[in-house]
Amino acid sequence: MAGVLGYSGLAPKTKNFIVAGGLTTFVFGAYFYTMRAVGGTDELQVAIDKFEADKSTKEGESSIPSKA
Repeated sequence: MAGVLGYSGLAPKTKNFIVAGGLTTFVFGAYFYTMRAVGGTDELQVAIDKFEADKSTKEGESSIPSKA
């Protein structure tokens, strides 16, 4: 209860800055946590690269005229 009583003695502007700081910290923390969790495995980019490599290989084979 001492924390609540100490908080009530602060000026309203100071309380607003404390709340804004806490919310900003939470939002940035959630953002960076999410970006790290999502960016850790880039399975979609690996699949796209593999598809493009297969596509370019197939195009290369079909564009070479046969020597028959």
